[in-house]
Amino acid sequence: MADKGEGKEKKGKKGSELQQKSPAEFFAENKNIAGFDNPGKCLYTTIRELVENALDSAESISNLPVIDITIEEVSKARLNRIRGLEAVERLDEELYHDYETEDQRKKREAREAKEAERLQKAAAKASNPQAVAAVAAQKREADANKGPKVARGVLFYKVTVKDNGSGMPHKDIPNMLGRVLSGTKYGVKQTRGKFGLGAKMALIWSKMTTGLPFEIKSARPRSSTVSHYVLDIDIHKNEPNVHREAQVANTDAWHGSQLSVTIEGNWSTYRAKIIKYLRQIAVITPYAEFAFYYKAETDDKANTRLVFRRRTDVMPAPPRETKHHPSSVDLELIKRLLKGTKTDTMVKFLTKEFDCISRDLAERLVDEMRCGVGPPPPPPPKKKKKKKNKKK
Repeated sequence: MADKGEGKEKKGKKGSELQQKSPAEFFAENKNIAGFDNPGKCLYTTIRELVENALDSAESISNLPVIDITIEEVSKARLNRIRGLEAVERLDEELYHDYETEDQRKKREAREAKEAERLQKAAAKASNPQAVAAVAAQKREADANKGPKVARGVLFYKVTVKDNGSGMPHKDIPNMLGRVLSGTKYGVKQTRGKFGLGAKMALIWSKMTTGLPFEIKSARPRSSTVSHYVLDIDIHKNEPNVHREAQVANTDAWHGSQLSVTIEGNWSTYRAKIIKYLRQIAVITPYAEFAFYYKAETDDKANTRLVFRRRTDVMPAPPRETKHHPSSVDLELIKRLLKGTKTDTMVKFLTKEFDCISRDLAERLVDEMRCGVGPPPPPPPKKKKKKKNKKK
């Protein structure tokens, strides 16, 4: 009995061990915080994050943005080929989502026969070209929907966004895209993003749904080479996992970034929202040009191509980094600023690190802070150097 009790006690202690989670692991488990709720919204949020990163990148070098967005449909069979998985013969049909019983099959075939008969009668009655075309479209849709019902709409998509912005330094790319909460936008300045989360969440979603890595091509202005990375993120360690790294000749003198990620999504339910977002972002950034292309895998008639042309060549002045306002700081921020400052007096520190503090106000603040504190000790006397007698 004593042994069993000891075993239970040990088991309880093991279950209460202190555990830690990386930022990537936290956001993977709570992805709704970053707008990754369901496949459709994940596709929408991925496009939005990559497009806004592209805008920030072009605006940072005062370059008129030219952004290409491509969504390429990827079927399950093609995804398996990319993964290196070969088609195998099914051993147990009941384990698959498209399985149907004999009764379900008979009912489905009866519905399909009834629908085909209805379309045949409608085609016979059609008297004008528009009616004939409408009936033909219905017939094509009915033919496409034949067979066992499977989950429609939720597919896989390769999202690619290309810009003409500042690009990324070659050695920084893995940490910029493969480590959550690392970025270049920390500071007191207006930007579309701040925490270094959006593009990384797309990478985490890709790893969770398809297992495929991120592909990045990037070049800095006047760079002679183009950086090429294929990487994913180690969710538990919050570290980049580089699969391939290369630098190739930049023969076209291109600069910017091109990011490609394959994720699970739902284009059919979020198509209108994605297009509406692109129209709205084109309205509020009239100096930018957007080219959007949706490529269906089988039906070319489902392809969608949109171009939102630039309506002005005048860009707004880039936002400037500001200083901290005294009313918005806390004790921890003041400590951090004191640790990083290069000034040697309190007056200089207040005037340099804070907004709305003039030298006169800084001196008054220092005098007030000295209230109740004794005067600083006098500096130690300087040692006089002994003059050496020169021998004649």
